[in-house]
Amino acid sequence: MLNHDFRYPDTAAFDFVVKRLAERGVDLHRLSEIAYDLQHKFEPAISKDECYQELINVLHKRELLNNAMVALELDRLAEEGQIKEPLLSIIKNDAGVFGVDEALALQTANIYGTIGVTNFGYLDRLKYGIIKQYDSDNEHVNTFIDDLLGAIVAALCGKLAHKYA
Repeated sequence: MLNHDFRYPDTAAFDFVVKRLAERGVDLHRLSEIAYDLQHKFEPAISKDECYQELINVLHKRELLNNAMVALELDRLAEEGQIKEPLLSIIKNDAGVFGVDEALALQTANIYGTIGVTNFGYLDRLKYGIIKQYDSDNEHVNTFIDDLLGAIVAALCGKLAHKYA
């Protein structure tokens, strides 16, 4: 049922995502530094501080927040064993043919168009920086978070590219 009186909780969603990322050990500065590394060769005037400020702007996008909340919660629920089989095993083992994690990430990266999508593909194959840390961590369920981090950086790269186009 559609509730026309409902107002989207923008601040609560942003706070949820930032808090959950911090709980998982994600330093937002490390994400913005990846974007800086990828973009400063195309736009030498970009600074690390600007990349961080634009990251905070990107993290306020509802589309990103929606995808991030779902991704972060699915990893958490799987890690706590609160998802029914066979989905639990699929997520816990990051099954290669699952693809839902990449689909959610692609939707996030696509907020800034094909630049975001191509950057996500590059980052997903390269597993650059902190993204690799989560992709190779076998102690926690990181099926969604590694792709989410790549998508956030990819979206940030797209935003920066659009800003300087």
